[in-house]
Amino acid sequence: MDKYEDQKYQKCPIVYAMELIGSKWKIPILWNLTQEDNLHYNELKRRIRGITNTMLTRALRELEEDGLIVRRSAGTVPPSVTYGLTADGRRLLPSLDGLYAWGEERMEKGAR
Repeated sequence: MDKYEDQKYQKCPIVYAMELIGSKWKIPILWNLTQEDNLHYNELKRRIRGITNTMLTRALRELEEDGLIVRRSAGTVPPSVTYGLTADGRRLLPSLDGLYAWGEERMEKGAR
């Protein structure tokens, strides 16, 4: 076993999960796709305030590469592309629900 493989097996699962979904924009993208599957790029852009086109495109590509979302093209002109969760992406729903509830509770308490 080489050094890289040895490090891979010693990695904490939380650290691994955060490497996949922990960027500023990935969780809001995933959250929106749990609320309504098959969203168009522009709809995601409207729902996620403050995200730039560059960051949305990058996050969507990374989430697709990691197998958490699927990009569906209708094969039309002009292009019609939607994004939805894969089965692995849907498995995040309980965690995202818990994170949402925790954040909502903290906001109600006035915590920073």
